[in-house]
Amino acid sequence: MDLVAFLGVLATLFVLIALVQPLAERVRLPFTVLIAVMGIVIGVGAGYILRTDLTDAFDPIAQSILSLPVGAQTFLYVFLPTLLFQVALTLNLRRMLDDWVPILVMAVLAVVVATFVIGFALTPFTTLPLVVCLLVGAIVATTDPSAVVSIFREIGAPARLTRLIEGESLLNDAAAIALFGAFVALTLPGAVETKVGAQWLAFVGQLGLGALVGYGFARAAVVVLEWLGGWRLAQVSLSVALPYVTYIASEQLLGVSGVLAVVAAGATLNFIGPGRLAPANWTYLRDTWELLAHWAGSLIFVLAALLVPRLLDTIDWSDVALVGVVVVAATVARAITLFGVLPLLRLVRASPPMSIAYKVVILWGGLRGAVTLALALAVTENPQIPADAQRTVAVLATGFTLFTLLVQGTTLRPLIRWLKLDRLSPLEAALQRQVVAVALQTVREEVASVTGRHGLTRETVRAEAKDFASRLDRAVEAAEEAQQILDRDRLTLGLVTLAGREREVILEGFRERTISARLIERMLGDASRLIEATRTGGRSAYRATARGNVAHGRGHAVAAWLHRLGISRPLGDLVAARFEVILITRMILRDLHDFVDDRILRIHGRRVTDLLHEVLARREEELDREIEGLRLQYPGYADALERSFIRRTRVRLEEREVEASFDDGLIGADLYASLMRGINARRRIAEARPRLDLSLHKREMVAQFPMFAALTEAQRRRLSRALVTIYAEPGDSLLRRGEQVRSVFFIASGAVERDARGQMQRLGRGEMFGEIALLAGQKVRRGRVRAITHCTLLRLDEARFLRLLRRLPDLRARAIEAAAEQGGDPAIIAARIEAA
Repeated sequence: MDLVAFLGVLATLFVLIALVQPLAERVRLPFTVLIAVMGIVIGVGAGYILRTDLTDAFDPIAQSILSLPVGAQTFLYVFLPTLLFQVALTLNLRRMLDDWVPILVMAVLAVVVATFVIGFALTPFTTLPLVVCLLVGAIVATTDPSAVVSIFREIGAPARLTRLIEGESLLNDAAAIALFGAFVALTLPGAVETKVGAQWLAFVGQLGLGALVGYGFARAAVVVLEWLGGWRLAQVSLSVALPYVTYIASEQLLGVSGVLAVVAAGATLNFIGPGRLAPANWTYLRDTWELLAHWAGSLIFVLAALLVPRLLDTIDWSDVALVGVVVVAATVARAITLFGVLPLLRLVRASPPMSIAYKVVILWGGLRGAVTLALALAVTENPQIPADAQRTVAVLATGFTLFTLLVQGTTLRPLIRWLKLDRLSPLEAALQRQVVAVALQTVREEVASVTGRHGLTRETVRAEAKDFASRLDRAVEAAEEAQQILDRDRLTLGLVTLAGREREVILEGFRERTISARLIERMLGDASRLIEATRTGGRSAYRATARGNVAHGRGHAVAAWLHRLGISRPLGDLVAARFEVILITRMILRDLHDFVDDRILRIHGRRVTDLLHEVLARREEELDREIEGLRLQYPGYADALERSFIRRTRVRLEEREVEASFDDGLIGADLYASLMRGINARRRIAEARPRLDLSLHKREMVAQFPMFAALTEAQRRRLSRALVTIYAEPGDSLLRRGEQVRSVFFIASGAVERDARGQMQRLGRGEMFGEIALLAGQKVRRGRVRAITHCTLLRLDEARFLRLLRRLPDLRARAIEAAAEQGGDPAIIAARIEAA
């Protein structure tokens, strides 16, 4: 194909992409559906021009369009890695982990179910072998969620539901392509039934190994990206190479799933990148990828649509009937997952609640797109596959794709209107009006600040202020006028607004670099979780989610177990991150009180405002208790974190002044570059989180116990090595009634409640428990002990405890006295200690 003609066609396609987007908004159709229709029209038109004798003037253009170098390899190696990598790079993966079970079920199980339901449904109606029918099922099993997701966002569907659909699409391409490869191998001449088991093992192995390969490539790329910190364009260039290197190496060299490798690479960079790249560079990189994905997604649809006339060239009425069978079977298979599997997951609380209406929309919105057509094209390009199988696969996959785009895609929005999903609930409508009112109040303050700073004419300012004030009054009245909104719901609206403001403050802190990049994704995810929970559950959900956001995470138990084995770094990192999050959250909460008085008071009144202040105050009290407990556990570490925050703030203010001086021409480029190098060096030091050495802090905790004051430094060091650190949550049972007595516990921080002969006793920092039963000779405990706050405990086994009592007379006397009160014989206890 001539290069000039190719560039001309490519430029025309970009013009088409640019015009279709506003057209799709105007005609209220999904962009992907409309761009595919345009591609089909162009393909049919070009073919007609070449066949007709009416004119030959446009034959070169039509020939250029139809001879575009587009094949299955183009879709799978040029466009697919870009699309998958961008989705994995931009999704909120931390929030998706909350729903990893339903996402995996929808992505893998649904693909397998669709493959076999469609395959077995086709078998009675065709003479082709079952493996070819299963191949058709694998090809059409992958879905494109763009139409449903865009509409869900327009109607304000639950964000968790949208994430579920996006997560499914991200992984089902990998599962479908892996199944496709397995069935293609079974379709080739010479394939025997004994290969089925091996193909299933290969299917599972391709997915798992592909994820590991993608993770490895991404970790290596992050090292280079960090080294390229001063060259933003170089970082973007390397990120563009990453998905292609990963995909090609996985498919061609390692024989694993390239799709899942690219997804894993994008997800790994998504997790690690914000903490390793400067905020401005990370934002620029993600914006660039958003543009690349828009181009790739548009081109893949229009180019795939150009192939439709070629793939349907030999279609007849029997093929149309088979397409109908595929449509019915695919709908039934998806219904099995939505109405059969998801409710079971809901029963075990592994899936979000989903109404019947939303399930119907997801069922009807399972559109197929370019990936399906690319896999069908790959079959037609494989000379080893029999010709009748090639034709059937191409016709059925293409016909089914056309049905989903032209029928389901065009009727999806009317279906949503018919199900009344586009209508806001009274609470959601009130929330939108409240958001408008709060935004206008913010604008008023910003305008007042600008006009005062620039000394504009008083008459002009007064006239504009009067006009804006009337608009603000109307917005506030609209937010207040909903009489059906109860005070409870008004409190919910206020809490949602507070959670949204909390998220805005976190983003501002990230842009100002006062909040470290390593925490930004976690804190933004926590804020989003707080917003979603409050919208559905009100005040109780707000408080529970806020507590959960600063609680120990999933990995804490594993890290604590590693710490007991002598591997302390993971636990130290988790504790340090939690410490930093709690400190920053407390700072944010103190600023939210002013936001309540400035923004919410006028809308909801004094009663709701007082309740909001009360909720914030309780969160502050809980955080203060957590901080105090952490200060007791890790003396001095909170001060180190606060000093780090001050240093980051100081560096940012210094950077702002230098940039302003350079922009005003007060300093030259050389001095500016020199000053910025110094600022960046100080920022690297300031942003480095202070190291939390748990072994060092355990020795410090031992030194705080008055009962250990008589020990030498060497003895304390040996004792700290023998002690095992245990962290307990409120309500955790530390010792149970009937449990065998083997250890003694020392309370480093927190408080516990002990049942002593029916009487409840509270023990706090510096005290111990478990020694009474041990010294009294009780084989099992007669009472129980449970934590009533977050606690840090130091556990010592029986033999070491008895030896410790022998060295510390004061501790021995105290322990003997306490054990004697519980029925122990002092003489026998003393003899046991001496014999230890």
